[in-house]
Amino acid sequence: MTVNRQSASSMKGLAKDTAIYGLSSIVGRFLNYLLVPLYTAKLSAASGGYGVITEVYSYVALLLVCLTFGMETTFFRFVNKGDYPPQRVYSTTLIAVGLVGLCFVAAVAGFIGPISSALGYEAHPEYLLVMAVCVAIDAFQCIPFAYLRYEHKAVKFASLKLLFIVLNITLNLLYFVALPALYARPGMHDFIGLFYNPATGVGYAFGINLFCTALITLFFWRELTGFRYVLDRGLLRRMLAYAWPILVLGIAGILNQTADKMILPRVLAGHEGKVQLGIYGACAKIAMIMAMITQAFRYAYEPFVFGRQKDKDNRDTYAKAMKYFLIFTLLAFLLVMGYIDILKYIIAPDYWSGLRVVPVVMAAEIMMGIYFNLSFWYKLIDKTVWGAWFSGIGCAVLIAVNVAFIPRFGYMACAWAGCAGYGTAMVLSYVVGQRYYPIRYPLGSMAVYVLLAGFFFACMTAAGHYIASLPLRLACNSLCIALFVGHIVYHDFPLSGLPLVGKYFKH
Repeated sequence: MTVNRQSASSMKGLAKDTAIYGLSSIVGRFLNYLLVPLYTAKLSAASGGYGVITEVYSYVALLLVCLTFGMETTFFRFVNKGDYPPQRVYSTTLIAVGLVGLCFVAAVAGFIGPISSALGYEAHPEYLLVMAVCVAIDAFQCIPFAYLRYEHKAVKFASLKLLFIVLNITLNLLYFVALPALYARPGMHDFIGLFYNPATGVGYAFGINLFCTALITLFFWRELTGFRYVLDRGLLRRMLAYAWPILVLGIAGILNQTADKMILPRVLAGHEGKVQLGIYGACAKIAMIMAMITQAFRYAYEPFVFGRQKDKDNRDTYAKAMKYFLIFTLLAFLLVMGYIDILKYIIAPDYWSGLRVVPVVMAAEIMMGIYFNLSFWYKLIDKTVWGAWFSGIGCAVLIAVNVAFIPRFGYMACAWAGCAGYGTAMVLSYVVGQRYYPIRYPLGSMAVYVLLAGFFFACMTAAGHYIASLPLRLACNSLCIALFVGHIVYHDFPLSGLPLVGKYFKH
């Protein structure tokens, strides 16, 4: 009974942190969606402008993984081991990541000409330089953000994430809506022209990002002061030995998310590549609710796992967490697909031709989330090299599918390549993990949920083809979602167990 109560308490703690992180992630992403209709409205699909934003940020995502080089996860591992004082682990991590970031910015500044020419931005090398500084600061911020998670300061973590997004959106609205309108008014040209130039265009998106990222650093003064900075070389060597496979894993993992956006404009060279990339990138944003859930779960789950690794019932807890993760991601999938006729207005109508990628991208995100959950077995036994192998093989599959099929199928190949890459890594991690760190996942129950979600998705797809009336179509989709929720409540979340309302459902 004591063990069960501890397990229940652990799950409640995980749920609480996930709720806070999830609120900031979901609300933040929702607010950030304001940029999608803004950019797609101001940058037409035919212009390829949104393709530029999509491509540059895909490189930023890859660089962020490289500049943190696995030290975020490594920090959690070593700070919970107890071999070193927490402040020594923290300061060593801060110094290491900070020095790498400074060297990176110096290298980019020194070779900005060749780099911009190689990437096709010789006309705008400032885009790359601005984002290089931005990603270096962002990488450094990952460590104090990790420290907030370690200290269970979820509220401050969430507040800073939301502050960045709100400030970013406000400035984007200022420079893409308000100032252009004022600039066009008679008599305002000279005054507004002092701090706005229409020729800068998409460059404002990158400059605003840098300003907001730098500003957030100021709010970490408590986490960056009040202790002695020490670079423990012995500790750093141990941390790097643990981190390098995570770096390889991270690079492969982020390439699974961004390689398609890098490859597409290379395989489909010229303006057409930027156009297709813009359509694909805009429509994939609709599917990003799955990334929100996965990210929120990751923020809470990573410190939770390392903190509970000595509990006797930890494997049972991990199995339950996997099942609940799958349930809610499948529910999110049905919600998005059930109301896609409403959600599509997030992007401009000239991008709607790419909406068919949404279910495929969401399925890939579910696989990625499952793979992340599975990944903890090799982290807990300090065999992170397995993760490098799994992600590397998955990445190779993704790249091969993209290169082979983009010329024929365009951006649809990018969506299916994600499923192929994540699916490969997911299966490999499960099969090998059951040998080295066996966990009895409730596969039968999980399979029922997958089949049920697939059936309801098929019903929604059929309704989309055969029911012309939008209200009737939405009603049909809502019924499917309600039936899925009913199955969840009946089998795994009985109303009798809920606070407040539970007493009304007890027999």
